[in-house]
Amino acid sequence: MASEFQRAKLVSMFRAFDADDNGYLDQRDFQALAERWKSLPRVRPGSELAARVDTVMLRWWDHLAAHVDTDNDGKVDLEEILAMVDRLPTMREVVAATAETVFDAVDDNGDGRISPAEHRRLVDTWYGESVDVADVFDHLDQDGDGYLGRPEFIELWIQFWTSDDPADPGNHLCGPVPTRT
Repeated sequence: MASEFQRAKLVSMFRAFDADDNGYLDQRDFQALAERWKSLPRVRPGSELAARVDTVMLRWWDHLAAHVDTDNDGKVDLEEILAMVDRLPTMREVVAATAETVFDAVDDNGDGRISPAEHRRLVDTWYGESVDVADVFDHLDQDGDGYLGRPEFIELWIQFWTSDDPADPGNHLCGPVPTRT
């Protein structure tokens, strides 16, 4: 069962994923999410990376449809998404594979690290709009080198999707940490 903190994170993600703003997710929302990611410079049409983005995003829809669409209506509402929280820690490899693809898509110059500007593009792409990420990168960059390396990014990504501890730096990966209400 999702905690209040996890619920706040996932409500934000749910809104970002719900491309047509109809209050539920379906395969079209994940196709739209993949299209947003394909707007990044490294994700060129017809490229191997574009194919990976499609595969990763649609695979998440398949996971949701198979595991939490309990009424099999082809739609996943917020409560069904929240049911996925308990499964995510057992899906570490799938979550890490998603992080690998997202890292490659966001690493605009291919230098193997994510800069603050590239991180901003990640957040804006995820939400489909500009999001204030002031000071967020400082929480993520644990070694203070000004970048996120691949292993660092993967661990932060896993924390974002699985952590219930607001102090975990990964909770900042997709923007400011939601506050408890």
